[in-house]
Amino acid sequence: MSAPRSLRIVVHGRVQGVGYRAWLAMEAGRRGLRGWVRNRRDGTVEALLHADEATLEALVDACRHGPAAAAVRAIDLFETDEMPPTAFEVRSSA
Repeated sequence: MSAPRSLRIVVHGRVQGVGYRAWLAMEAGRRGLRGWVRNRRDGTVEALLHADEATLEALVDACRHGPAAAAVRAIDLFETDEMPPTAFEVRSSA
């Protein structure tokens, strides 16, 4: 198992108003990730994910599909040193 690391993602497409934040929080909690998710004013969803490499890869792959009503067009991935909260949080829009 690799050391945990933090990854920030920005999900583009039809991802607001379709339950994407709640779905991502449920998936992250189920997989034991730390971090947060929030809507952004530009219509994207942003998240900080903190876990080992295999868990991050599996969740990012799942994020490419999201909940049934979502239509993900692209995901931007950014390495970050940001420290995650102790659990996974749904945050207010930014």
